[in-house]
Amino acid sequence: MKKYLIPLLSLLFLSACEDVVEIDTPTEAPRLFVDGVIRIDAAMPSTTVSIKVGLTSSFFESTESAAGAEVIIRNESYTGTDVSDENFMVLSENFPGVYEGTKNTDFFTTGELQLTIGYDDQVYSATTSYVPAVPIDKLEQGDGSLFTGDEIEIVVAFTDAPERDDYYLFDFDFNEYLVTEDAFYQGQTFEFSYFYDDGVDSGREISISLIGVDHSLFNYMNQVIVQAGAEQGPFQTPSATVRGNIINITDPENIDGQNNFALGYFAVCQTYTKTITIE
Repeated sequence: MKKYLIPLLSLLFLSACEDVVEIDTPTEAPRLFVDGVIRIDAAMPSTTVSIKVGLTSSFFESTESAAGAEVIIRNESYTGTDVSDENFMVLSENFPGVYEGTKNTDFFTTGELQLTIGYDDQVYSATTSYVPAVPIDKLEQGDGSLFTGDEIEIVVAFTDAPERDDYYLFDFDFNEYLVTEDAFYQGQTFEFSYFYDDGVDSGREISISLIGVDHSLFNYMNQVIVQAGAEQGPFQTPSATVRGNIINITDPENIDGQNNFALGYFAVCQTYTKTITIE
């Protein structure tokens, strides 16, 4: 699926011959990949999380599930291992490489959280804090177009919180993502148009989410979206050139020197979602 976001700054048209050029892409030993972005609906009393853990070894290849891992989330101030404690949870592997668990929403929105993953005699860890967001004020279909006249325009508006610096991740369905920051509209209502040019038929329901992220995740997603390309979602094929916040802590005295870090990101983000049916 192709998509367009306005305002557009520039267009670059390229032509090329059709000669086939073979390029040797880099390969490396299998590396852990973690999809650990947790979306929080603060209005719900409990939250079910799902963290995907996989393995990838080469550029542009899909990940394989990493079964048999130990996945734990705890309040960073809690040092115990009591699975019944409100500050501690062990995720269950309900599907190969997919680890799930349910906890009171307050657990995810209070204090710093630490993710720990044990796999193949290695221990990985990441720490994060809950990031708030703002609701979507308007979500409607427009009648604008760009090139062919067949594009579908979706108009989105939200009001930024004036008391803080905010960063947002938009999920436009179909593995399409966009990041934006409030540097130029802090405390104001911001409205923009997003265009789909295929794959969105009349009667199709689309879910669009506004996700609160911190500056580090904003930068990470900005890089991953660019490298993933228009036809590939950023959570499907990770790029080894973009490091997230998950480190290898197997050797506490050599954390900075660990090269077998995990790809992916761990974050806890307030999320607002609205749906629209295409006319």
